[in-house]
Amino acid sequence: MSEAPRRILVRCPNPVGDAVMATPALRALREAHPDAEIALLGAPQHAGLLRDVPSFDEYIRIDGRSLAAIAERARALRARRFDWAVILPDSHRAAFEPLLARIPRRAGYARDRLRRAMLTDRLPPPREHGRRVALSMIERYLRITRMLGVPDAGDRLELVVHDPSRERVAKQLARSGIADEPILLVTPGASYGASKLWPPRSFAEACDGIARRHGLLPVVLPAPNPDEIAIAHEVSSDIETRHVLIDQPGSLEDLKAMVERCALLLTNDTGPRHVAVALDRPVVTLMGPTDPRHTHHLLERQRVLWEDVPCRPCGLKTCPIDHRCLTRLSPRRAIEAADELLGAAAG
Repeated sequence: MSEAPRRILVRCPNPVGDAVMATPALRALREAHPDAEIALLGAPQHAGLLRDVPSFDEYIRIDGRSLAAIAERARALRARRFDWAVILPDSHRAAFEPLLARIPRRAGYARDRLRRAMLTDRLPPPREHGRRVALSMIERYLRITRMLGVPDAGDRLELVVHDPSRERVAKQLARSGIADEPILLVTPGASYGASKLWPPRSFAEACDGIARRHGLLPVVLPAPNPDEIAIAHEVSSDIETRHVLIDQPGSLEDLKAMVERCALLLTNDTGPRHVAVALDRPVVTLMGPTDPRHTHHLLERQRVLWEDVPCRPCGLKTCPIDHRCLTRLSPRRAIEAADELLGAAAG
């Protein structure tokens, strides 16, 4: 049996949802090696998203992606003398820094010859009958830790919400006249691309229906970028019932607090969905071009809706035809899904 690692570096996935779905693998590493120092290497914004998750000791931010920045980080990592690098993303870049840092054991998926050459412990991408298949990201990451002899420690997602974030969100809602009122949180954007976007008018009709049937106040929350803020304004302009538009969104830390505060989340297939699952909030997800098998897990308090059109799941960022996978997905289905999660409507 190989010697237990004293220091483990875990390369975090870049998408918000994938980072949250990596928490079961982190927990497995922690429980298998409780005395090891575990550091998580990832995007700067994920430091707040994953703050105080007990499965790791330190968050190392990836500040800069130039060759000079990569070389400097690799030198710093080499000085730390990590024993293992658990590389969750599939990219060449993610495997390159641990290689440059001369971490002795480097584990991950070998999707091609170059990735294979960068790793010491390799898994082939999931396949059935010779073809690659979609797999729950939770399971995908756990397969890497299992390869290292690490037993699973459950599949629940794990995030921590802090009181300062709760206080900021409470003040933000109070400025809009919301105190203890139950809210329907609506996140109508998607960083992936336009193909993941349910039409603004559909969001608005669903908001009106859920608000009237369940007494929830719609709160429209975009990510802090101009494109998503513009989408949120369009949704807001179409909502007929009383609602609130948050046009100055905060950080991912504040997103956690806002999701924790909601009675229901209505969202595209994006990061907030997985934040809701981690915080045990009910969520209705509108899914377009994505293969649902990537996220087919922990479905007790989720309703994932899609249209069975022949061109999906295509995985394209922009639809080349009429975006039928989402334009044909009716607001009525979202309202009915909310009924299932919240209980039958009163009237």
